Amino acid sequence: MPRFLLATLAASLVLSAPAAAQTTFTIKGAGFGHGVGMSQYGALGYAQNGWDAARILGHYYTGTSLGTTDPTQKVRVLLVPSTSSARISGARQAGSRRLDPTKTYVVRRRGLSQVELLSGGRRFATFTAPLQIAGEGGVTTLGGHGSYRGVMEFKPGNFSGMTVTNVVALDDYLQGVVPAESPASWPAEALRAQAIAARTYAITTAKSEDFDHYADTRSQVYKGVGIEQPSTNAAVADTRGQIVTYQGQPVVTYFFSTSGGRTESVENTSLGNEPKPWLKSVEDEFDNVSPRHRWTTRPSMASAKKKLGGLVKGSFKGIRVTKRGESPRIVSAEVVGSRGVSVTDGATLRARLGLFDSWAYFTSISGSEDEPTEDEAGGTAAPPGFGAFIRPIGVLRGSVISESRNVKVQALRDGRWVTVGSTKVRRGKYRWAAVTPGTYRAVVDGANGPAVNIR
Repeated sequence: MPRFLLATLAASLVLSAPAAAQTTFTIKGAGFGHGVGMSQYGALGYAQNGWDAARILGHYYTGTSLGTTDPTQKVRVLLVPSTSSARISGARQAGSRRLDPTKTYVVRRRGLSQVELLSGGRRFATFTAPLQIAGEGGVTTLGGHGSYRGVMEFKPGNFSGMTVTNVVALDDYLQGVVPAESPASWPAEALRAQAIAARTYAITTAKSEDFDHYADTRSQVYKGVGIEQPSTNAAVADTRGQIVTYQGQPVVTYFFSTSGGRTESVENTSLGNEPKPWLKSVEDEFDNVSPRHRWTTRPSMASAKKKLGGLVKGSFKGIRVTKRGESPRIVSAEVVGSRGVSVTDGATLRARLGLFDSWAYFTSISGSEDEPTEDEAGGTAAPPGFGAFIRPIGVLRGSVISESRNVKVQALRDGRWVTVGSTKVRRGKYRWAAVTPGTYRAVVDGANGPAVNIR
């Protein structure tokens, strides 16, 4: 056969081959955070509906009551884990030495166990670590970070650099926490609930022997004097020393932004393996005031695979949830690839995919055109007045990984998607015979598959 005929035949085969299946990936979710304990937006909703702080806390922390603790006890907050030097101003005393509050000093490491204080580029004094510096009026400013109550503590790090820790009274610490965790404009009872939960969390958790808390979400957000507001300072003062207790003992009071309508029992999350009677899943009826009460994201399959990294074996196909908690946040799941599956959990999926919460539903839908099978080509019974049979011209087909098995089929009509039929997912596949040309797509649990032209 002549070469030009071979080329023409090859080209015609390429043109007539069905288009490769495309795949959409949809994640529909609820909530924002780890899901355990008090939902901050839920507390806002309850406060707006007349609940006081004690009732709000009793709802989220099952079986608890309010007790008291010493509001002047010291909390150690790690502000800077490692730095070569630090600038301070507003300071009146360093160890036993008096300082000028109008001047800026530099603190830096000296050897294995000392720090030195410089003024105007010259060494002012050398101290055996740790060095504590107190500010005029009880407030010291740390350059690049902010102003803080209590004292600043400086000491050499284990291997290099220098750490900076704020040693501050418990309720003074809370004045820099509450407005960082809840907007100061929120109702007083929501802010009081936040103050009590934050106070309890502060005394029941400690990160290491050297410090109690980080200044960020690894503990609770703390921004010092600069963020204080009259409303949040009032919430701290109004609840002075109050804490959440279970059977008379203070307990860990986790809190987070948005529950999606229900919190989760701690044993179903990455926060704990054992049940805790005060950290049980509860309904959260007013959490819908949150902008993250419900959310949807649609990453491409390629970007999802990149984020999931080594969890994907072969090409990425989707995610199959195997166990849910009570909320229902994900306890365990499988990342499905063309060469097998990888077992993972909700916290890992949330972190890898950058999701707001592990309360998530995953739907991957592929779609392409196919020729009718012999049975499908025989036609289907027609409505009265249309003859005996309607013969399909093509088939919308594909695969689905989802917790739903129901497929709606939509057609694009005059710029709008209109439902024209339905089918079922069987062994991960679906098929639907089209009787008129057009653009179609499969819809599974509100997630849209790719548009497919059938001619």
